[in-house]
Amino acid sequence: MDTMLIQITNQKAKKLLHELEELNLIKVLYKNVLSNQKLSEKYAGKLPSDIADKLQHYVTQSRNEWNNRNINRY
Repeated sequence: MDTMLIQITNQKAKKLLHELEELNLIKVLYKNVLSNQKLSEKYAGKLPSDIADKLQHYVTQSRNEWNNRNINRY
């Protein structure tokens, strides 16, 4: 027997799965997918280094612009 992990994106699909279970065609197993893994660890190495460098440059530039903005208050 195969086991599959399915993410429900519509409540109609959830109802359909329960109906299939009632027909003894499948067995629904509940598992909350919660990760203790940091996002930085999860996505480390996912971007090519040249794109990551460009993104880092853009973020740094945006932060500098934000910090150096001139706000006129009345």
